[in-house]
Amino acid sequence: MRIVAVCGVGIGSSIILKKNAERALVELGLTATVDAISMAEVRRDSREANIILTTVDLAQLLDGIGPEIITIDHVIDKHEIKEKLAKALL
Repeated sequence: MRIVAVCGVGIGSSIILKKNAERALVELGLTATVDAISMAEVRRDSREANIILTTVDLAQLLDGIGPEIITIDHVIDKHEIKEKLAKALL
């Protein structure tokens, strides 16, 4: 399983999403590779991804890429990330 966390530049909210997704996966008892990437990298690096995590404002730009897109309203809300990952993976 591969998850990519996407933000504009790949060094801000995507890093926060990555870390919180990794914590959520541990709590859920699941394993996956989670990578933080930028919008410029998403078309190339999401090919092998199963899930894209991103903010609501960027999700519309990713429509049609392929993997399931999970939108996160608050990237620091660990409960929201865990809940949405659980819904998609369990």
